Amino acid sequence: QFLNQDIIGLGAENCADNEKGAYTGEVSAEMVKSTGAQYVILGHSERREYYNETPEILKEKVLLALKNGLKVIFCIGESLAEREAEKQNEVCKAELEGSVFNLSADDFKHGMLVCHQAFVARRDIAPAYDLAYRFSADYDWCIRVLQQSDHNAYVGDAPIVSFLTDGLTDKHHKASLKERYHIMCHYYGTVATTIRHIGFAFRTLVRKVKN
Repeated sequence: QFLNQDIIGLGAENCADNEKGAYTGEVSAEMVKSTGAQYVILGHSERREYYNETPEILKEKVLLALKNGLKVIFCIGESLAEREAEKQNEVCKAELEGSVFNLSADDFKHGMLVCHQAFVARRDIAPAYDLAYRFSADYDWCIRVLQQSDHNAYVGDAPIVSFLTDGLTDKHHKASLKERYHIMCHYYGTVATTIRHIGFAFRTLVRKVKN
């Protein structure tokens, strides 16, 4: 290691939009990460203009970068002609919507999003809490917000956290787990939820063995 990464962060100016395969000359996000890099720049105007990188391509790059633990420096912006035509807001909105506005309600199948730390919704359009749920109204609320919203922004490198260790009440742990199971059954179906919970249990068992 030649860099003290507490002082200098190593990054790459690009990564491929494919995880692996015969793509001569391309550098995958996994390869970037293997160098010790922490960051990757995506969406630079020159890449968009000269290499025809579309929002769809950049979305794949963003997802692969995050999957490999890289911090994304995502570039957006309008050309001089677009600014002079007063289209800058329209252009930047399209660039964001197509590439990073992709968090969906289905992401909650993987566990609980800690909404009080990392989830923000407009009060004027957000639904009310369903207080029929005594311990997990926030979990139900997050899913409904994402289902009902037109645009969802995904920010950060790890918004989804462990279902069995985060966002739960300590005093009513079992009751909270039971409520969340019923919430997931309601939105995702009993079969899919049961299969997912088997995965949660296995993941918890593996952690206990490692510890």
